[in-house]
Amino acid sequence: MQHKLRKTPEQVVAIAKEMVAYARSLGCPDVEFSPEDAGRSNREFLYHILEEVIKAGATTLNIPDTVGYTLPYEFGKLIADIKANTPGIENAIISTHCQNDLGARQLEVTINGIGERAGNASLEEVVMAIKCRRELLGGLYTGINTQHITMSSKMVQEHSGLHVQPHKAIVGANAFAHESGIHQDGMLKYKGTYEIISPDDIGLTRANEFGIVLGKLSGRHAVRSKLVELGYEITDKEFEDFFKRYKEVAEKKKRVTDEDIEALLSDEIFQPKVFWSLADVQATCGTLGLSTATVKLIGPDGEEKIACAVGTGPVDAAYKAVDDIIQIPTVLREYSMTSVTEGIDAIATTRVVVTGDVSDSKHALTGHSFSRAFSGSGAALDIVVSSVRAYLSALNKMSSFVGAIKASSEVSESQRVQTTE
Repeated sequence: MQHKLRKTPEQVVAIAKEMVAYARSLGCPDVEFSPEDAGRSNREFLYHILEEVIKAGATTLNIPDTVGYTLPYEFGKLIADIKANTPGIENAIISTHCQNDLGARQLEVTINGIGERAGNASLEEVVMAIKCRRELLGGLYTGINTQHITMSSKMVQEHSGLHVQPHKAIVGANAFAHESGIHQDGMLKYKGTYEIISPDDIGLTRANEFGIVLGKLSGRHAVRSKLVELGYEITDKEFEDFFKRYKEVAEKKKRVTDEDIEALLSDEIFQPKVFWSLADVQATCGTLGLSTATVKLIGPDGEEKIACAVGTGPVDAAYKAVDDIIQIPTVLREYSMTSVTEGIDAIATTRVVVTGDVSDSKHALTGHSFSRAFSGSGAALDIVVSSVRAYLSALNKMSSFVGAIKASSEVSESQRVQTTE
């Protein structure tokens, strides 16, 4: 309060009450109030402000250990003390935001455990721990369909660009892998020997348990069945677009894995509104001479445009050719590439983050202007094609944002003119 907010305790209480009451006035039935750094706060003041926000209409009290200061037994005592010393606490749910959540009714978690600093408690780990040891936790029930955990984890990974480490519990690549010979022998005899959680419980199907192996001879019915098995529901039009990409990959790979399918779906179906699409890219590189790339794009009007450029490498050359065509000032902030599966014929997925001169936004509270970033992802067997697809994905998002801002400005100007008249 003294160093950050620069307000007195009385002022802080008044603001908290005002904001909670305002949230309730908007018709929100569940208003959550969180006193930052509750673990180190003065207890009497903490009890007082919680009492006041409950009176103002707060229904959930989130008690955070913001900097990870308290030990488990200390935090458990904090929750118990709040219950014992806060008038009206029976009318609110106590929630927690920390690494060790003891004695509360609600836990704040994130998928894959992502978050600032060291991250947050992992949703998948907490949910599966409760499901596994429910009988020792008083019959706790989360209501979460755990078979969506794997897909949700992959979606967060895809859109955030934050990859899950292989040894991550529940959703890591090695979570259900068994390398030890003794473990493998036990698994072959009875899976429950070394797995307290079944992969099926979290929506994960191991490759060696499939009935259908997809390849270049697989037809539409088999491919569609695999999509359903993986939990994807797409339209007939989307399936036909995907199937064309699938056949291109299947012709070059002996076997198409689940990971390949998910990468292709993300690249082909789950993309932003398309302003520019890739028609062709050709690149040359080597130890002798400059790297060059020729790119053909299809614009918003359906017209094909071609550009050629040189660069420090084939990807740099291709990006410069794209810039020559689209002509939107852009800065590449991040570039990363990963292999979807093992092997020289693996699909490569690329993720980029770009910013532009025409993509500034204003902070709603402070009014400060900041440069908005746009991420894009692409997938292909060819790393240059994958890179260009990712770059176009980001530029399409930027174009959509710029178009929306322009349309909003035109509407505002029209309204201003009408008001003046």
